[in-house]
Amino acid sequence: MKRVLGIILGGGAGTRLYPLTKMRAKPAVPLAGKYRLIDIPVSNCINSDILKIYVLTQFNSASLNRHIARTYNFSGFTEGFVEVLAAQQTKENPSWFQGTADAVRQYLWMLQDWDVDEYLILSGDHLYRMDYRQFVQRHRETGADITLSVVPIDEKRASSFGLMKIDEKSGKVIDFCEKPNKEELSKMRVDTTILGLNAEQAKKNPYIASMGIYVFKKEVLTKLLQANPEQTDFGKEIIPASATDYNLQAYLFNGYWEDIGTIEAFYDANLALTRQPQPEFSFHDREAPIYTRARYLPPSKLLDCQITRSIIGDGCILKNCTINHSVLGIRSRIESGCIIEDSLIMGADFYKQFAEEQSDLQVNNVPLGIGADTTIRRAIIDKNAHIGRSVQIINKDRIEEAEREQDGFLIRNGIVVVLKNAVIPDGTVI
Repeated sequence: MKRVLGIILGGGAGTRLYPLTKMRAKPAVPLAGKYRLIDIPVSNCINSDILKIYVLTQFNSASLNRHIARTYNFSGFTEGFVEVLAAQQTKENPSWFQGTADAVRQYLWMLQDWDVDEYLILSGDHLYRMDYRQFVQRHRETGADITLSVVPIDEKRASSFGLMKIDEKSGKVIDFCEKPNKEELSKMRVDTTILGLNAEQAKKNPYIASMGIYVFKKEVLTKLLQANPEQTDFGKEIIPASATDYNLQAYLFNGYWEDIGTIEAFYDANLALTRQPQPEFSFHDREAPIYTRARYLPPSKLLDCQITRSIIGDGCILKNCTINHSVLGIRSRIESGCIIEDSLIMGADFYKQFAEEQSDLQVNNVPLGIGADTTIRRAIIDKNAHIGRSVQIINKDRIEEAEREQDGFLIRNGIVVVLKNAVIPDGTVI
C-alpha cells in the first residue's frame, strides 16, 4: 500500500446538502455526534495502510483545513500525511475546479511527484467501511487499467448513480451510463447473479451501480486527463469514454454503503445509527475504528432525563428532558421540559467560562442550546443554534419544501433544518 496515493474529492458547493454546507465544505459536515464526513474515507485509508492522502476542495474549506490539521498528524518517521489541496488560479488553469476529473488534473503536477503505482480516487460524502487493500489487490490481479467499486442496486435509486454492464467471463466493464434517464435505465438492467447474488437478491437489485470510488494505474490516469482536457468529470465523461479502449474491471463491495450527499439521506443515515440491536453501520469496530479529532471534553451530564434509542456526544448537559431516537452532538445543552424526537442536534463549537451558567452565552436574550419546554421533531439543528423557551419545531403544516433562511431555517423533504448560529426566539412555532 506504500505504492498507492489516496485522493479524496471534497465535492463542489454541496448544494444538495445546503444549508449544512453554507459555512463549511461538504467533507467538514458533522456526523454521528462527534465526527465529520471526511473522517470516513481518511480512516478507511489509514486502516488500509494508505498513509499518503490528499483532499481536494474549493468551497468554504477553512473548517476542513482546521479539522485535518488538528486530527491527522503522522509521525515524522513516516511519509504519511493528510493534506488539503484547495482550488487555486494559475497561468495554466485560470478557472476554479470544473468537476471531479478537472480537480485532479489541476493538481496532477504535484501528484506525479510521488513514486507510486496507483491513484485511489475516493468521495468525501459516503458512509461505509472498506478495506482498500482488497480493492487494490483485485485491481492488480486482473491487470486492470481502472477498477471501479460497485454495489447491486434497486430500480428506485438506480437513476441517481452511474450504472454498468459487466462481461460475465472476464469481469470487464463493457458499458457505462452515468445517471441514466428512463429509456437508458431499461438498457442497463442486468442479471446481478454474476456478482454472486442469489436469485431473490438479484430480482430486487437488477442494476450494478458505481460507488464513485476508483483505482487508476498512475500512467493511465495521467494519459486520460492530459489527452482529454475538455472532460471534467470522472463519472460522466472519463469513465464512459475509457470503457472501450482500456481494461475496466469491477470490484463488488458487500458491506453497508450510503451516499449521504442529500439532506434526506444524511438525516436518515445519522438516525439509522441508533437502531437496535445492531445498526447496519456501526462506529463500534475495534479492528477498523473511525478516527476524529481528540477534543478532551468532559463526560456528558444527564440530570433526570428519559433517553431511548439515542446517541449522546461528549460534553453535553441535559436537564430533565425526554430524548427519543435522536443524535446529540458534542457540547449540546438541553434545558428542562424539552422533548426531542427523531432529530439530529449537532451541538456547539465552544464552551465559555462557567458553561453551566448561561449568562455569557446569549444572543438577543436567547442562550446557546435548546431552551426549556421546547419540542423538536424530525429536524436537524446545526451547530451553535440559540433556540428559545417553549419553541415548537414540528413542521405543523407538513410542508415538504420551504425557503425561510431569513428566519433561521429551511425545510427539505419535510425535515426542518435550523441554520448554524441561528437564533429562534421564545415561543416560535415552525
